[in-house]
Amino acid sequence: MQRLNYMLAAAAVPAACAPLTVQPAGIEVLSEDFSNLAASPGWARINRSVPPGAPWCQGNPAIFPAQAGAPGAYAAASCLSAANGIGLVDNWLITPTLTLGGLSTLSFFTSRERVDGFDDLLEVRFGHGSATAAASFDTLLATIGGATDFPAQWQPWHLDLTLDGAGRFAFRYLGDPARLSHVGLDAVRVLTRLPEPTSRLLLASGLGVLGLLRRHERHERH
Repeated sequence: MQRLNYMLAAAAVPAACAPLTVQPAGIEVLSEDFSNLAASPGWARINRSVPPGAPWCQGNPAIFPAQAGAPGAYAAASCLSAANGIGLVDNWLITPTLTLGGLSTLSFFTSRERVDGFDDLLEVRFGHGSATAAASFDTLLATIGGATDFPAQWQPWHLDLTLDGAGRFAFRYLGDPARLSHVGLDAVRVLTRLPEPTSRLLLASGLGVLGLLRRHERHERH
């Protein structure tokens, strides 16, 4: 009977320890469709252009419609980020502070006005913690446009980052306003791999079973 009890307990260990080897499903920690950019909680719009003009604003369906939802449901920036379209554009749209664990994926869509002869440029950056200072975003994840054409239709992007802790993503529109047109950002999502509470409970349960088995083996030897 003792041998049978040992085998039943041992059979429960692999399932209890599954979180050690099976990666939990991604948890969505951010989902933003920009139906109302000004009211989006936690987002920061900081225009560091010289001289500053319009910050990131609600999309203009007369230029192009949103990727999904209402025609104007996207975030937009343009050459008017610098006042009167003269100077230097440096316009930031920053996500709320997010808690990330392990592999995280930032996904979004971008598009621009269908006109030729412009060099729109968008940087995607990451910064640790909750600060919004430009120097905090020292991790460049992607550059869209600039030396290559900025897509003139909605295109999806997926960027991976491995990190444990808090941080923010930033979308930085920049360049000579004479070379910029009008760009859009839509459907921003962040998935992370933070273990779910049930996974933590299963892991603790599995470790408890292992401890019982070891004590049982010691008693059998004696």
